[in-house]
Amino acid sequence: MKISIIGVGLIGGSIALKLKQKNIADFVYGIDNNIENLDEALALNIINQKSDLETGIKNSDLVIIAIPVDSARKILPEVLDLISDQQTVMDVGSTKSGIVNAVKNHPNRSRFVAFHPMWGTENNGPKSAIAESFSGKAGVICNREESAEDALHVVENIVNNLEMHTIYMNAEDHDVHTAYISHISHITSYALANTVLEKEKEEDTIFQLASSGFSSTVRLAKSHPEMWVPIFKQNKENVLDVLNEHITQLRKFKSALEKDNFEYIEELIHNANKIRGILDK
Repeated sequence: MKISIIGVGLIGGSIALKLKQKNIADFVYGIDNNIENLDEALALNIINQKSDLETGIKNSDLVIIAIPVDSARKILPEVLDLISDQQTVMDVGSTKSGIVNAVKNHPNRSRFVAFHPMWGTENNGPKSAIAESFSGKAGVICNREESAEDALHVVENIVNNLEMHTIYMNAEDHDVHTAYISHISHITSYALANTVLEKEKEEDTIFQLASSGFSSTVRLAKSHPEMWVPIFKQNKENVLDVLNEHITQLRKFKSALEKDNFEYIEELIHNANKIRGILDK
């Protein structure tokens, strides 16, 4: 199978490495506006050849769109304009409603499969790509009934070879769930990092005292705005809903502290501990 990857960064690069390792991809075209990314991906053997959009699509069985969600939403109709009914297109975006709605009336809509691999790091670029990144993680396929059976089968095979377990859901449900389990985590991390940077002027002290707990909590604050601002924009309403609930929870802790109500704080913590039983399953 010949594959074109639009966006040879962390996710696109990791997919390419794994599919080449599995001998699913015989040849990978890299398409990216960032020439440095293309050169690096070529040097790392992530891709076999740099390409422009039209050439890559023309020569590929599968096109994978792995760029920020606002850019993916814009380029997807153009990609579908260029393909035949024998080709398949998939994306890897963290929001799905905006992307599927952008092509709901496109004549080649059935050739597109909306996909989200539930994995990522705060790093970016081809140098951060890891072939084994997706193993054991969830791979979400959205609105599968809108995709042609053969196109869906191609993407299901890709998900299996990435060693992910497949979950099917509609795009709207996906965006609600990811707002709660992913998008709010990033906002919280950004906010905590800004809080510390604003209030703690002794940066050397931060580094000396910071433990693994603090480091893990603010790890996501290193994630790049080029990726996350579009996600917050595309999933604005769901993110606002979860953010309002998060603020409510913070106010509970604040109020309890102000009133020396440590019994209530203990109750809040015990309730939060229930997450252990969910995550440790």
